[in-house]
Amino acid sequence: MELPQLPELMGLSLLLGLLALMATAAVARGWWLRAEEETSSRSAGQKANGLPLDKSLRSKKQKQHQRVRKEKPQQHNFTHRLLAAALKSHSGNISCMDFSSNGKYLATCADDRTVRIWSTKDFLQREHRSMRANVELDHATLVRFSPDCRAFIVWLANGDTLRVFKMTKREDGGYTFTATPEDFPKKHKAPVVNIGIADTGKFIMTASSDTTILIWNLKGHVLSTINTNQMNNTHAAISPCSRFVASCGFTPDVKVWEVCFGKKGDFQEVVRAFELKGHSAAVHFFAFSNDSRRMASVSKDGTWKLWDTDVEYKKQQDPYLLRTGCFEEASTMPCRLALSPDAQVLALASGSSIHLYNTRRGEKEECFEQVHGECITDLSFDITGRLLASCGDRAVRLFHNTPGHRAVVEEMQGLLKRASNESTRQRLQQQLTQAQEALRSLGALKK
Repeated sequence: MELPQLPELMGLSLLLGLLALMATAAVARGWWLRAEEETSSRSAGQKANGLPLDKSLRSKKQKQHQRVRKEKPQQHNFTHRLLAAALKSHSGNISCMDFSSNGKYLATCADDRTVRIWSTKDFLQREHRSMRANVELDHATLVRFSPDCRAFIVWLANGDTLRVFKMTKREDGGYTFTATPEDFPKKHKAPVVNIGIADTGKFIMTASSDTTILIWNLKGHVLSTINTNQMNNTHAAISPCSRFVASCGFTPDVKVWEVCFGKKGDFQEVVRAFELKGHSAAVHFFAFSNDSRRMASVSKDGTWKLWDTDVEYKKQQDPYLLRTGCFEEASTMPCRLALSPDAQVLALASGSSIHLYNTRRGEKEECFEQVHGECITDLSFDITGRLLASCGDRAVRLFHNTPGHRAVVEEMQGLLKRASNESTRQRLQQQLTQAQEALRSLGALKK
């Protein structure tokens, strides 16, 4: 048997080794090309998006974080020739506001867990100062000043109760706000629609959306419970004279009670006083004039009404209907209203719009459309009646009350014709001139 020669074996081994190396190199090159293609496509995508290649991983994490983070809502922009000011310090939607009885402050509460106290003397300035009171572990939905302007009460959204804040003046002119140690006890079984403090300081009122109104003393004890028998309450309020508490709801009337106290200031009883009857459908809202001698109401029947409530109800005298006006928006959506202190102007709010009426003639004189980014939650005249305030988003907007100035012009012109002595004529002429100058400065004086 002959063995193969050595050179032939070596040649065969080299040939097999070379073939194995070539196969290994081909497989490795395929892997490298696929990896390069993936890298190139990823780089091209980053370049198309305008991103640096070395920051791709970080940008991807940022995008994921942006998806999770809630976008901050844009502030609603509104302009109008009669817009006097916009108060913008809250970071949440404002639900309620209240002017102090001395006219120096405006309190606002929002779902940002704060109550802000604004200085009214800054309203027509470029900067609007405010002081902040924090509502711990909750937020306020309603706010009301005490009659002495040294405290305010709020209704807590989650706590479903009243909390009292005392205002202590500091040496620098600012205030320190301190919540009392204990909140009022929980008594209501349905959401609260309004709260109030009597100007006499004798009692506090809270009203819920069922049929319940509670009368409290200032220490948090319930003095009386009123069942309105109106299926549900949409609004309730204390009259500026502090004698009456009124409510409206599903029924087509406004019911009024008198809260009676003895000569020594002790609570006695709550008695039925009178009713405002004349609407044919549920009443959305009502308001008192500053002297409590007039009331206004707006109903789902598409009308608003002005009433003379300066009556002797104990002698069975009913309120007089002075004026009825049309407001079609009220038939399709809930509405709010505000009555100027002198009852000359009625402001009606539906959705995010405001309409101003002259109550003497029943005519609409001004209309402000899309005032807020949300539905209007509160509407109020300041104590002078020169400004109308509204809230609904994160801002309070203040309007010049031109219908009020026009009403003064009409009234003074009529009184001047009947004035008998010179001193009276001078006084009336001065008021007439002031109202005309105010209208002229606002570009609203009718020729």
